[in-house]
Amino acid sequence: MNLSVIIPCYNEVNTIEQVVQSVIDVIGDEGEIIIVDDCSTDGTRELLKQKVDGTLARVFYQGHNRGKGAALRTGFAASTKDFVIVQDADFEYDPQDYAVMIEPIIKDKADIVYGSRFVGHRPNRVLYYWHRVGNGLLTLISNMFTNLNLTDMETGYKAFRREVIQSIEIEEDRFGFEPEITAKIAKGDYRIYEVGIGYFGRTYAEGKKICWKDGMWAIWCILKYNLRR
Repeated sequence: MNLSVIIPCYNEVNTIEQVVQSVIDVIGDEGEIIIVDDCSTDGTRELLKQKVDGTLARVFYQGHNRGKGAALRTGFAASTKDFVIVQDADFEYDPQDYAVMIEPIIKDKADIVYGSRFVGHRPNRVLYYWHRVGNGLLTLISNMFTNLNLTDMETGYKAFRREVIQSIEIEEDRFGFEPEITAKIAKGDYRIYEVGIGYFGRTYAEGKKICWKDGMWAIWCILKYNLRR
C-alpha cells in the first residue's frame, strides 16, 4: 500500500509495538511508518530505540513534549509516499480501515478523507455520553464557519494526498490540529470525502489523554483559523 502512516506517540509503551505490527500487516513493504515520539517518559522511547527504530519504522524524537500537532508537523514533512494517514499510537483506530479511507483518493475522487466514527456500520465502543455531545458541538460550530457538512471534525483518522498536506502550514502544537486543518482545507480548492470507520475508544484509566480544556481550545482554534484571512 503506497501509504505513509504517521504515528504521533506519547507514553504508549503498552501499545506502540503492537500498533506498529498491525500497521505493517496492512501496508506491507510498499508503505512506510513514521513515528514521532513526543518525549515519552514511560519507557516508550527506549522501546522504540531497541525494537522499532530503523527496522520497522523511522522514528523521530522530540527534544521536549510539544503535542500532537507538533509531532504531526514533523511526520508530514518526512513523508515520501503518495498518500498520508494519521494513526494514533493505541488501538482506538483500526488499520484495517486504511483501504476504505484512501479508496476515494486512489479513485481520484478526493484529495482529503475524514474517517467518521458516527456514520456507517462499523463497530464502535460505547463510552462517554458527554464526549459524544462535545464532539458533535465542535463539529457543528466548525461546520457553521467552514460550510462543510462533516459529521466528525475531531476524528483522529484523516488521510491526504501527500502534496496537499505538505503544502499546508500546521501552526498548532497540540490537539488544536483538528479544527486548524479543517479550517485551512475548507478555504482551499480541495475535494473532501467522509467515510465510516470503526472506533475502539479508551477510558481515562486505559490511557485516554484529551480533556475538556482541549475542547475549549478547539473552539478558540475554530474561530481563529476560520476568521483569519
